[in-house]
Amino acid sequence: MQKRVAAIHDISCFGKCSLTVALPVISAAGIEVSVIPTAVLSTHTGGFTGFTYRDLTDDILPVVQHWQTLDLKFDAIYSGFLGSFKQIDIMAEVFGKLRTPGNLILVDPVMADNGKLYSIFPSDFPEGMKKLCAYADIIVPNMTEAALLVGDAYHDGPYDKRCIEDILKRLADIGPQRVVLTGVYFDDAELGAAIYDRGEITYLLSPRIEGYYHGTGDLFASALLAGVLDGLTLADSAGAAIKLTVESIERTRQAGTDVRFGVNFEAGLAGFAAELKARHS
Repeated sequence: MQKRVAAIHDISCFGKCSLTVALPVISAAGIEVSVIPTAVLSTHTGGFTGFTYRDLTDDILPVVQHWQTLDLKFDAIYSGFLGSFKQIDIMAEVFGKLRTPGNLILVDPVMADNGKLYSIFPSDFPEGMKKLCAYADIIVPNMTEAALLVGDAYHDGPYDKRCIEDILKRLADIGPQRVVLTGVYFDDAELGAAIYDRGEITYLLSPRIEGYYHGTGDLFASALLAGVLDGLTLADSAGAAIKLTVESIERTRQAGTDVRFGVNFEAGLAGFAAELKARHS
């Protein structure tokens, strides 16, 4: 039977991120994606000015309630950027309504990067996100988000494994038994992820590509979830997600595309689907 995901993110009409990444990437793995948009923007907010914004907070629960009348079931619930404490509270309610014994919840705690909480959030926002992460089976924070979730001061790498493993265990203590921590590096040559899977820790690193590319966190998390639902281990799913993300960044870098526009992941979707199949063999 075809797997089904409920993806709950905003929609940026231009600039590849959030739902416009999650829907095609997860669909490429043969998984049905049902969506709940939390807001609609003309572009994402990273580097653009004058963008339009329509808040859809009040529409989230009515969508879920209608789904319940249809007795819809989901193999995963996947939340990303949430713009307010109210949306966090609603998301906790959504998890309660859509949770079943066999499904999983993935929370991407999108709120910070490069050592700083996003300017739109108050300083206590990480506490709200931490409470939401307690509902999750899998969380996918970057190093900045991880520091905020565990209450540490952020510091740049290179990191050492003892530091990373301490953070992973403290993130798991919040509630999720599987954690994928991105932005991990031990030298300036490689960058990647640390995977905590019910106590087992794996590192996956690849050659560093300089620069900052919008939407890559959404791309990675969506590909990771697709791999997990396809039946791969968390580490294998992360490996496939890293491969798609790195290749998309490199393709975009070579083309010289404006980094605000997002990365060219579309050209890699057929290869991503093939990669998932290859990792089963």
